[in-house]
Amino acid sequence: MEALQAQQDRLKQLEKEVVHQREAKKDLRRETRRRRELDDKLLKLEANLKAKTIQSNHNDNSHKDQDPFTKEIMKAKVPKDFKAPDMTPYGGISDLSHHLSNFRSRMYLTDASDAIRCKAFPTTLTKIAIKWFDSLPPRSITSFDDLVKKFLARFSIQKDKAKHAPSLLRIKQGDCESLHNYMERFNKVCLDIQSLPMEAAIMCLINGLQKGPFSHSISKKHPTSLNEVQERAKKYINMEENSRLGETSKPGYPYPSRDKDKDSKKKEDQHGEKPKKYHHYTPLRVSLVDVYREICHTEKIPPPHPI
Repeated sequence: MEALQAQQDRLKQLEKEVVHQREAKKDLRRETRRRRELDDKLLKLEANLKAKTIQSNHNDNSHKDQDPFTKEIMKAKVPKDFKAPDMTPYGGISDLSHHLSNFRSRMYLTDASDAIRCKAFPTTLTKIAIKWFDSLPPRSITSFDDLVKKFLARFSIQKDKAKHAPSLLRIKQGDCESLHNYMERFNKVCLDIQSLPMEAAIMCLINGLQKGPFSHSISKKHPTSLNEVQERAKKYINMEENSRLGETSKPGYPYPSRDKDKDSKKKEDQHGEKPKKYHHYTPLRVSLVDVYREICHTEKIPPPHPI
C-alpha cells in the first residue's frame, strides 16, 4: 500500500511539473512576442531619427564632409513634429515614378521645405537605391530637384512602359464573355493611358465587341462620347444579367446531351427545316414587348413587319 501511495504521489508530482512546464512555455511565448513588439518600436524610432538627420555619425569633422547634401541643406533644422514618410522603401527595381509621386504627396501634407525633403528622401530608399545615394559625391546635391534629376538619371530604366491608345485594339470581347466583363476590362486599360483621344477610345471599344444587340445598337447610332457608351451599355448589361438570373432561377433545368442534339438535327434535316443555331435559349424574364419598348427609348429602329 505504501508503495502504491508513493507511486500516486509521484504521478501527481509529475503532473504538476508538466503543468508548470506548459505555463513556462506560455510565458516564454509571451516574452518573445513582447520582445518582437519592442524591436518593431525600436525600428520605427530609428527611422524617425534617420529622418531628422541624414548626417552620418562620424567622429572627425573631415568625415562629416562626405554628405551628398550641401552645408546649407545640412544646417536646416528638422521640425520636432516632423515624421518620416510611412511608405514602402524603394529598392531600385520597381517603377520609380510611382515612388516619387508617393513621396511628393506625403511631403505636400507636411508642408516640408526643400531642405527637409532632401533629408527625408533617403529614408525611403533601401538596397541598391540607398547604396547609390551613399555613393554620391560629397556636397553634390544642391536642392530636391537636383536630387530627383540624379535619381531619375540612375533608375529611369525601371519606369513602367507607358500604354498608348493603339494598345486598346488588343482588347477583344471573348466568345462567351459577358458585356459587363468586357466593359470592365476595357475601362481598366483606359485608366492607364494618358491623354486618351475620345474618338480613338470609342473606335477601339466598338472594334472589340462581339456581334450582338449592343454592337447592333452602336452601329445604328454612333455614340458621341464615352459617357454615352457607358450609359447605353448599362441597359444591355442589365438585360443580360436579368436574363441570366431567369435561367439560374429554374432548378434542375435539363441540358440536352450531344447524342440528342445530333438526332434532332437529323430529324430537322429530314423534314427540310433549317436547323436552329442554338439548342438552348435563355428564357426572358420580361415580355418581348417590354424589351422592344426599352430599346425604343434609346435607339431609332424601324417598326416590326406586320404578322
